[in-house]
Amino acid sequence: MTSSRRVQDRSKNKRIHHLEIVKEKWKILSKVLFLMEVIKEETEMVIPVRSLYQYRKQINLPKPHKVTDFIEKCPKLFELYKDQRGALWCGMTKEAEDLLEEEERLIEEQSVKAVEYVTRILMMSVDKRIQLDKIAHFRRDFGLPVEFRNKWVNQYPQHFRVVKSKDGVEFLELVNWNPAWAITELEKKALGLNDGIGREPGVLSLPFPLKFPPNYKKVYRHGGKIEHFQKRSYLSPYADARELKAGSLEFDKRAVAVMHELLSFTIEKRLVTDHLTHFRRELVMPQKLMRLLLKHFGIFYVSERGKRFSVFLTEAYDGSELIEKCPLVSWKEKVLSFVGYRGKKKKIPTFSDLSDMEERDIIEEKDIIEGDTETENICAEFEEEEVMDDLETVSLINDDELEISHVSNAYKAICRFGTWKTASSVIWDLILNKKTQFNKGKYLERNESGESET
Repeated sequence: MTSSRRVQDRSKNKRIHHLEIVKEKWKILSKVLFLMEVIKEETEMVIPVRSLYQYRKQINLPKPHKVTDFIEKCPKLFELYKDQRGALWCGMTKEAEDLLEEEERLIEEQSVKAVEYVTRILMMSVDKRIQLDKIAHFRRDFGLPVEFRNKWVNQYPQHFRVVKSKDGVEFLELVNWNPAWAITELEKKALGLNDGIGREPGVLSLPFPLKFPPNYKKVYRHGGKIEHFQKRSYLSPYADARELKAGSLEFDKRAVAVMHELLSFTIEKRLVTDHLTHFRRELVMPQKLMRLLLKHFGIFYVSERGKRFSVFLTEAYDGSELIEKCPLVSWKEKVLSFVGYRGKKKKIPTFSDLSDMEERDIIEEKDIIEGDTETENICAEFEEEEVMDDLETVSLINDDELEISHVSNAYKAICRFGTWKTASSVIWDLILNKKTQFNKGKYLERNESGESET
């Protein structure tokens, strides 16, 4: 269908702009999800920023770009703190922690489907077993949990089990063949079959759905190549393919069917091409897999964005949107909505500042117990938040010296909203923190009648 042997040699008319947008979108999200998983593995879910620099390669952040710049673009998901020594630490916000809990719940709900897909991959393999490390590459694509290798694979002994070879390599081996699962996704859609019908895999003659860019001229239709390919029968991906000759027409079309089936299993109908190449021997696919993907351009689309190429199942997309969205895809879109920030950079708080704020809250709670009404307490808390915001703005004016006019302006702003009890303590904290020399005998004071005194 195309003479291109490399993705870079492909004609611009063969590019699908909408799918390139999808690749760019998920490329950003993969970096965010990776950082969330790294922080989640920490004991207190907090990690030194210094330790994050070892993951530059995983998040594709070359020098001189800083990890902190990437983190500050997601203030709704990540928070930065400084300890008393000035070292930076990174943690997750409450929204990010809630999102991780939601992901765990969704993965648990989708576990039945994930078990089916893993079992069907084993059924398509030649020896009915695949190396465990290779399946782990598909963890996020199939919606598998983080503890896939250590815990999840041992929870379904009726379908598969973990075995070790003489070299100590772990394999996931099929336990029971399920005839109801030996039906391709293409058969289910074309013939209306469901999982409850058992069928012996054999020769198929179903055409593959094709979708091309709107501006692509289908000149090759005159040669009849596409019609000949669609009418050619092929062996089911679940049938034994050891007798097929590599390079034959039947061998290539079965390889297309296997890749179509694998992409149908994924939640995004997309895979990294490197992951597909790991299964050449187990799933009986050609060595030059990229050439086969480019050749059948109407069935698959290969995106070259990023360091690794990705292959899409074109029939699953309507523009840049998936036609059938899995709940985990909707969850990823929800996470992506929290990414991106173009406002003013916020001041990074220190652990000591946080502890001071906690002590002040405790003092206020004691005052509440002594007899203030509930309405006054709520107002006081809101007023103090306004005061702290005003003081943060003042503190950014000059880091070296605090002028008298700054204190006066801050005090006037405080008097508009706060009480003297709050204002005096905050002003003195501001003065002492800036180490400005004042005569402590002269300071602003407000009496009970509301008049200001010196």
